Parts: sequence; structure tokens; C-alpha cells
Amino acid sequence: MTPNPRQSLLLDEVRARGSVSVEALSDQFGVTLQTVRRDVKLLSDAGLLARFHGGVRLPSSTVENIAYRQRQQLNEAGKLRIARRVAKAVPNGCSLIINIGTTTEAIARELLRHKGLRVITNNLNVAAILSDNPDCEVIVAGGVVRSRDRGIVGEVTVEFIRQFRVDIGLIGISGIESDGTLRDFDYREVNVAKSIIEQSREVWLAADHSKFNRPAMVELARLSQIDMLFTDAEPPAPFPALLAEAGVQLTVSDS
Repeated sequence: MTPNPRQSLLLDEVRARGSVSVEALSDQFGVTLQTVRRDVKLLSDAGLLARFHGGVRLPSSTVENIAYRQRQQLNEAGKLRIARRVAKAVPNGCSLIINIGTTTEAIARELLRHKGLRVITNNLNVAAILSDNPDCEVIVAGGVVRSRDRGIVGEVTVEFIRQFRVDIGLIGISGIESDGTLRDFDYREVNVAKSIIEQSREVWLAADHSKFNRPAMVELARLSQIDMLFTDAEPPAPFPALLAEAGVQLTVSDS
């Protein structure tokens, strides 16, 4: 199909934010909910968008993530709000393991003024960012470096992480499904993240709103294994009930 001007703007908005509610699109474009739903149906039927309950997101594969450069640009404002809230919660003088992801990289930038941190990471981008903080000791995991995003993965990485016991394990995720599972695309990355969860006294998950209802192939964990969730908008149903049942502390850094 060839989108009309309004539908093209709607596509641009979803591409910029990752996912958007139907109500937000209705308010933004000054049209009725019915009009938005009609546009969304046409665009999803054409494979340009994917629908979920109450909203719309970019179409995605369960086996392959969005390209790293594109993920850097998706919902930058929301990731920055999350990063600032996480950094505010991180105390000086603590130990952390930080994993792969554009949101965790945003958090690393917000930790540059913290003092007395010891950070273990399998993310070369996080290591490069935090190396500019003279009051932060950075320990880089061994393993195989993925050229597309400078993440370090593999069994060597898992064994390296298992040497440590830290105050906070800070992880990102590709998708949170409606059954309460946290999912990602690369089983090697998932194995590292599982070891981070096992070696952390508290587990903090940083995930922008586009991650809710986003499918991915490999199960990483369940919400019951998470202590805190930082996001940039109120999660859609059924996630508030799932979070409450799992005892997860929710922090929403909305605009």
C-alpha cells in the first residue's frame, strides 16, 4: 500500500517511539480512535506495523533483533528518562554488573558523576563510557565480541561473571511477553544475562515501553526474578497485575 500523509506521519511516530498507544495517536493527530484503528489495521495488514492490545509497534521477528544503530535512535527521550531515574537510585560505593543494550548504555552515561563504583560489564560500549569516570573501577568480561553492538558473549563470559557477587545486576531486555517472561534473541546473550541474575543481590530491569508485548525467541527470566523495573510509561494490561503478583517494584519515568 501507499500510505496517505496522515498514515505516513503515524508510521514516523511509531518508528521514533518503538510503540505507541492508540489513544496517544488519536490525541497527537486530532482524529478519532476509530480513524486511528482503521489506519492501524491497513498498515498492519500491509506488514508495516504490528498491533497489540491498545497499541501499535514496529513489526518484529522472534528470531532477529532490530539493527543496533536503529535501536540507538528508537525512543531516545524515554531511554534518557529511564537512565536518569536509574542513576538516581544507584548509590555511591556499590558494585554492579551491567549487560548489553542501548538503554544500559544510556544509564552508563548518567553514572559518570557517581563515586566509588565497581562495574563489571560484558558491554564494551558501557566500559568505554564509564572509563571516563575516574571514581569508577571498570572490569570487562572475557568472551566473544559481537561486532554489531560490541557485546561480549559466550561460555567464557558466563564463567567470568560467576566469579562475582554484586549489589545490583542491571539488565536490559528485548521483550516482555504477556505471560510474564523476559525474552531476547541471542541464546548466548541470554546465558550471560542469566548468570548476571544469579550473581546479583538485587536485579534491576530497565525497559522502555516498546518492550511490552514484544516477542522474542529465547526465554531469559520471569518477572518474579526481578526486584525493580524502570520504564518510561505506564505498562499496558496485563502487566500491572503481573508486576504486582511478582512483587516487582515499578518506577515509571514519564514525561
